[in-house]
Amino acid sequence: MEAMNDDLASVNARIDRVNELLQRMLAEVAKTPSTHAIFVDAGYLYAAAGRLVAGTEDRRAFDLDAEGLIEALIDKARTIFADSRLLRVYWYDGARRRIHTAEQQTIAELPDVKVRLGNLNANNQQKGVDSLIRSDLESLARHRAISDAALLGGDEDLVSAVESAQGYGARVHLWGVEAPEGRNQADPLLWEVDSQRTFDLEFFKPYVSRRTAHAYEATGVARPGREDVRFVGAQIAAKWLAARGRESLVELLPGHPYLPGSVDQDLLVEAEGLLQYSLRGQADLRRALRDGFWEHLQSQY
Repeated sequence: MEAMNDDLASVNARIDRVNELLQRMLAEVAKTPSTHAIFVDAGYLYAAAGRLVAGTEDRRAFDLDAEGLIEALIDKARTIFADSRLLRVYWYDGARRRIHTAEQQTIAELPDVKVRLGNLNANNQQKGVDSLIRSDLESLARHRAISDAALLGGDEDLVSAVESAQGYGARVHLWGVEAPEGRNQADPLLWEVDSQRTFDLEFFKPYVSRRTAHAYEATGVARPGREDVRFVGAQIAAKWLAARGRESLVELLPGHPYLPGSVDQDLLVEAEGLLQYSLRGQADLRRALRDGFWEHLQSQY
């Protein structure tokens, strides 16, 4: 009997130990912040945003400020997933022989952005992009690297990617571009996702412009240099800081290198007024503007 009691006490001790370990694990999980990622089907984005803003799906007919748009999407995600941190933005596009174009190289150099390339056939159609999205969504969900996925796309072939991620416990939120007429996202895709959100014309206007109609071109002003634009960014930052005070600066710094969408648009509009030159679709100058803005703010902190 005494031996049986000893065995029972040993079993109870092990059970207590297991329960203690489980409680510790649950406590650690509770402290771990949720994580989200943004998945952008660039083929859908260019076609839908080009049609909405510039009236054409032909990429050669308009400029898309990918850097500014990515920052705006990150800012939206920060608001929607308020208690979550960003893992990264995945940007899926096509390229011949999967060799980066100059534009894709610029996007790949952005912080927190991963460019993934499918192939581009003779008819300029993307091949293999949907399978890349599915692979990444499934892998990240399976390894619990993300709890939420914001998917900007519209192809019915993405349904399997959504189902795969959901099977591992991730929530998938479909983001779309407003369609001038009808829909530009497949119904089966809308039915499968956990939520759906559409961004309208006003959201995309600052980032898409026809190549033949830049503001300020008629003035004959030469294209400014990067240092000139950087200096203007610093000027605007000084004005911004004087108007809002150091309290607003403290709120802004944790988001570096990203600016809230409203601040970024105010910065762009004011800079274009000072320079008398359009910065729409000119990623290198937009980056110089933001760099100048941030450098001045950080020097004052």
